[in-house]
Order: sequence, then C-alpha cells, then structure tokens
Amino acid sequence: MEARVRDSRTAVITGSTSGIGLGIARGLAADGCNVVLNSFTDSDEDHALAEEIAREYAVKAAYLQADMADGAACRRLVDETARRFGSLDILVNNAGIQHVAAVEDFPPEKWDAVIGINLSSAFHTTAAAIPHMRQCSSGRIVNIASAHGLRASPFKSAYVAAKHGMVGLTKTVALELAEDRITCNAICPGYVLTPLVEAQIPDQMKTHRMDRDTVVREVMLARQPTREFATVEQIATATVFLCSDGAAQITGTTLSVDGGWTAQ
Repeated sequence: MEARVRDSRTAVITGSTSGIGLGIARGLAADGCNVVLNSFTDSDEDHALAEEIAREYAVKAAYLQADMADGAACRRLVDETARRFGSLDILVNNAGIQHVAAVEDFPPEKWDAVIGINLSSAFHTTAAAIPHMRQCSSGRIVNIASAHGLRASPFKSAYVAAKHGMVGLTKTVALELAEDRITCNAICPGYVLTPLVEAQIPDQMKTHRMDRDTVVREVMLARQPTREFATVEQIATATVFLCSDGAAQITGTTLSVDGGWTAQ
C-alpha cells in the first residue's frame, strides 16, 4: 500500500515503543505523518512495530535505536531521521524514567539518570532539530512533561525537577523560535493508564489492602479530581492538535491533561 500523500510531514517520537510514546506515534501516523519510533533497545520486535504502523496507517515508519542518556546519540537520532526522510517536521520529546526516594537517600546516579533522560535528552534533540525545521520554515516541538512539571510531590525530587525544567525549556525555545514558524509546547499529563501504571496496581492493592477500584480512586488518583485516568489516546489527540495548523499561534505554553489536578 502506498504512503498517503495528504501529509508528508515526518515526526520522531522518543521513547515510543510502548505507552504514551507509542500512542502518540500511532496518533500522528493516523493523521498522515511518517513516524520514527525510538527506544534504547534494538530488537526484532522494535522494527516489527514500525513495520506494523506503516502497514496499518499507510505511511512510512522506521525504528531507530538511541540511548536518551547519551547526548550525542540524541542528536544522531534527529539527524538520521532527517537524512532518511528528507525532513524533520515534528519532534516529540517523550522519553522518561522515574525513581522514588527521599532527597537524603536519593542515589546520585539515579538523580543523574532521571535528569539526563527526562530533561537533557530534550535539550539535545531540540538543539539538533532546530536547523532541520528552519530549512522547512516550520516545525512543531511537543514536550511530554507532567503534572509534576507544575506541581510537586514528595520523594520525586529528580522527576519533579526534570519536568519543571522541561516546562522552562519549552518556554525558552518557544521565545527563541517565535518568528520562525516553529512552535514549542508542553503537554502535562496526570496519571495515564499505561501498561507501566497498570502493572503497579496489584502492588498498591497489597500495600493498602484495598480492592482494585478503591486503590485506583483513593490512592493512585487521589490528586486527580475526576478520579479517572487519562488515556494514551487522549494524550495522542492533544499532541496531534498541537502539531496542526490550528495550533500555529499556540507556543510556549502547557496543556494539562490531568483531570483537574493542577486546578487545585
């Protein structure tokens, strides 16, 4: 099946072989974009996933391995995407990890890893993407931050610092590119029901001695007033909108998809 002609844009999404990143890749592919998937592995399954998306949505798709803890690898990912597809129109910085501990007990190597993958990688990919986007006289950068980019929680010092930093990076990049028809925005999800979050529910049930519905509503979604998870598809829809012509004058801002968390 031939690739669609209605949209020749190319998007690279970091950390996109599962969860939110994969949902965004599918959403952009459904909108007609060519997509590049990424993770730190390089398995047959990774490449098969790209092939599946290409078949399902009739677009071009590829998988490129890159360790987001390595700044040079982040930049190579962007440059290789542009080389293979002829342009780079959309960059979605989604890769991230988490570690939970009190500040005084937080392992320094974990701090460095969280800051590196969650924040520094976005700096490197963005810096590499800007020249390619300027060649096209347009572009979209979407940073997947978090409600923790706007609010804090105990025991998540590195994650909160990184996500606050991503929001600040978003604003700075938007101002620097304001006259270049390149927008930069951040999406700030609350709890999203991904396979990773789903896997945490049984442990939470044991810890709190609650059934599934109660532990979801009263523990995991305690700060989310709707008491409902956001979905991967909702984050993807928000991303597709920010990459659309209708969002051309939206830049340097945050879009919260958090069930009212940050309204409190």
